[in-house]
Amino acid sequence: MIYRNNIFLSISLVGLITLGLIMVTSSSIYIADNLTGNPFHFATRQALFIGVGIFIFTAFLLIPSSFLEKTDWLFLLISILLLVALFIPGIGTEVNGSIRWIRLGPINIQPAEVCKFSMILYTSGYCVRRMGEISTLRGFLKPLMLLGLVSFLILSQPDLGTTAIICAVVVAILFFAGISFFQFGLLILLIGALGFIAIYFTPFRLTRVMSFMDPFLVQQGAGWQLSNSLIGIGQANWIGLGLGNSFQKNLFLPEAHTDFIFAVLVEELGIFGVILLISLYSLMIFAIFSTAIQSLALKRFFQGFVAFGIGFLISIQALFNLAVNIGLLPTKGLTLPFISYGGTSIIIMMSFIAIVLRINNENKFY
Repeated sequence: MIYRNNIFLSISLVGLITLGLIMVTSSSIYIADNLTGNPFHFATRQALFIGVGIFIFTAFLLIPSSFLEKTDWLFLLISILLLVALFIPGIGTEVNGSIRWIRLGPINIQPAEVCKFSMILYTSGYCVRRMGEISTLRGFLKPLMLLGLVSFLILSQPDLGTTAIICAVVVAILFFAGISFFQFGLLILLIGALGFIAIYFTPFRLTRVMSFMDPFLVQQGAGWQLSNSLIGIGQANWIGLGLGNSFQKNLFLPEAHTDFIFAVLVEELGIFGVILLISLYSLMIFAIFSTAIQSLALKRFFQGFVAFGIGFLISIQALFNLAVNIGLLPTKGLTLPFISYGGTSIIIMMSFIAIVLRINNENKFY
C-alpha cells in the first residue's frame, strides 16, 4: 500500500502540474500579450513558481512530520502576521478591489494560501493534544475562536471563498478527530448562518449570487464571467477545439488563466480533457486518504489528521472551482489546485503532497 500510494501521488502530481503549465500557457497568451507585450509572461512565471515549488517540495520531503507537529504554532503565527500585514499601508497590494497580496519585488505572496497550510497543521496538532477535550464545550470552542479570528482577517480582504474553504477544512478535521454529530451539526448551522449574513448584507456578493441563477440575463454586467465560461464549455465536444484554439480566452473570459482556467481546458481539450483532469485528481485524493487511514491505523494521529485535511482541502477546492465554472455555484475567487496560475497556490499545493509522501514513507517504519 505504501509503494502504491507513492506511485499514485507521484503520477498525479506530475500529471496535474504538467497539464496546469500547458493550460496556463495556452489560456494566458492573449492577456499576457495585452498587458506586457510578452505572450508567454504568465507561462514563464508559472514555470519559475514550479521551480521554487520543487525546491520547497524537496525540503518538506526531508522534514520529519514530528517536527511539523512541534512547530504547528509557529506556522500559524507566521500566517496570522502575514494576514495582519496586508492591512499595513505600503505592504498589502490591492488588485480588483481586494487586498490579498504582499509584493516582495517580483514575488507576490498570498497570505490566505499560507493560512490554509497552517490551519491544517495547527488544527491537527490541537486535536492530538486535546484528544480527550474536543468533545467538551471548552475544548470545542478553543479552535473555533482561532477560526473566527482567521476568518475575520480573510473576510476583511475581502475573500469569502477562501474563508469558506478554511472553515470547511477545520470543521472536517474536528469531525474526523471525534467531535459529536451535535457539535458538527451546530457548526454547519453556524457557518451557514454567518455565510448568509456575509452574502445578504454585502451588495456585490448578493449580486453575484443572484446573477449566477441566470447569467445570460445580466451578461453585460454581473453575469459576464459565468456566461462566457458557459459559452466556452458549450463549444466543446469529445476532443474540444484543439489545444490553443479557445475563442473565449481572447479577452472575452476574465481570469481565463486563474479562476476560470477549467472553462478553457474544456473548450480546447473537450470531454477527454475533463476525464483526464478528474482521473488525476481521483488518483491523488485516493492516495492521500489511503495514507490518512493507514496513519490512524498505526495510531499516528497527527499524521492521519494532516493527511485527511490535505485530501479534503484539495477535494473541496477542486469541486468548488469546477462548480463555479459550470454555473452550479456563484462566482468566487478560488483557483483550481495545481492547474490555475498562481505562485503561492502552486507552492503550497506541492508542499502538501510532499508532506503526505513523507508521512506515507514514515508509516513503513511503524
